[in-house]
Amino acid sequence: MIKPAVSTATVPTGVRLGYGVGSFCTATVNAVPGLLLLFYMTNFLAVPAWLAGVVVTAPKIWDLVINPLVGRWSDRTTSRWGPRRPWLLAGACTLPVAFFLVFAGPPLTGVPAALYVGVCFLATATAYALFEVPYKAMPGEMTHDYHERTSLLQWRMVFIGLATAISGVLAPAIATGGGGDGTLASYRTMALTIAVILLTAMLGAFFGTARAPMTGAPEPDRGGWREQFAAIKGNPAFLWLTVLACVQMLAVSMMLAAAPYFATYTLGTSGATQTLFAALVGPILLAMPLWVRLAKRFDKRGAMILATLTYGIGTTAAIATPIFGSVWAHLMILLVGVGYAGVQLMQFSMLADVIAVDAAKTGKRRAGVLTGLWTAIENAVSSSGALFFGVLLSLGGFIESEPSKPVQQPDSAVTAVLIGQTAIPALIIFVSVLITLKYRLTPPGAPAPAASE
Repeated sequence: MIKPAVSTATVPTGVRLGYGVGSFCTATVNAVPGLLLLFYMTNFLAVPAWLAGVVVTAPKIWDLVINPLVGRWSDRTTSRWGPRRPWLLAGACTLPVAFFLVFAGPPLTGVPAALYVGVCFLATATAYALFEVPYKAMPGEMTHDYHERTSLLQWRMVFIGLATAISGVLAPAIATGGGGDGTLASYRTMALTIAVILLTAMLGAFFGTARAPMTGAPEPDRGGWREQFAAIKGNPAFLWLTVLACVQMLAVSMMLAAAPYFATYTLGTSGATQTLFAALVGPILLAMPLWVRLAKRFDKRGAMILATLTYGIGTTAAIATPIFGSVWAHLMILLVGVGYAGVQLMQFSMLADVIAVDAAKTGKRRAGVLTGLWTAIENAVSSSGALFFGVLLSLGGFIESEPSKPVQQPDSAVTAVLIGQTAIPALIIFVSVLITLKYRLTPPGAPAPAASE
């Protein structure tokens, strides 16, 4: 159980806004490659679906190395900007360039194209870690208050909604040239546009958090890797939260990878990718106050269960899209969006709680190591959604192509697209409900949840 805090720090509104705008990085770097990269490689670079899935997944394995390292470095950083903000600036200077290069390669196809994209995507993952790991560590160090952390992260979720709208609506619209499947030039224009947005948002977070309070433990943990990982192993709340986030992000990433295929081969138009994403992200902006209230009413664990069930019901019902059509698909994705908003808010708020409790118990600044490991594992697992979907497409007989040589996909491939968008993610997300029951942290003074088998 979380111990009552000695004092409560109020985070200024300007800092909340400054911190929240950094979520443009989080949402965009996760959503745009997850939504477009697999489709870009199979349909523009003639990369086989299974190999494209490997390319999307393989660089994320590097996260298992670089993310904990960045977290450890940021924990031990001493500067007039604090321990986290120098790393935000480093990410801002490198990530936009690496992201642009992923979609702006030389005229290659097949295996050479896959190798090029893989190298650039690896650089993107490295630059992303420089920003994202310290960024996620900050909320747990800004305030001791259990519910204020949820309120603080509500602002972040608002910006995630806006960023996801840009990623899921604007990016595909530019990539497809406003209709059809797009061209290589339109994908490069999209990448340049998103890179500029990333640079602006990341610099905004760096300058906007200049006055952020630092209420976490003042001394960094200078123990070796063995001691730090032993302490993490003894933190059950962190371990269960990490498992929960991994399972949920696997479902989300598989749906993202499947979305343009679902729009093209189930709904009959690639342009539906934008409207489906609009249905997904709209509730993020509108439902956030509801999830904040539900977290106070049923605690964060109860709110997470409600959000997960809402997500799963919408995903399951979308299986009937071939029967009820496009309107039904959009309504069900709208329901998924309501659940997704709650899932994201509770994930980040729970992580901030875990960081605060760890600092209170140990007297050490270890937020960077915790978030580094959490983010690395989550990214590696979530990126495997594209790999699983790519393998599913291959098993369904999906035929890779180039824009100049369109092909007719077999019925088995179209069925694989539907299953990959609906049935499999639904099954995965329902499993996460059982995992949520293992999470134990409660607000100060509240009884701990009963043990669940």
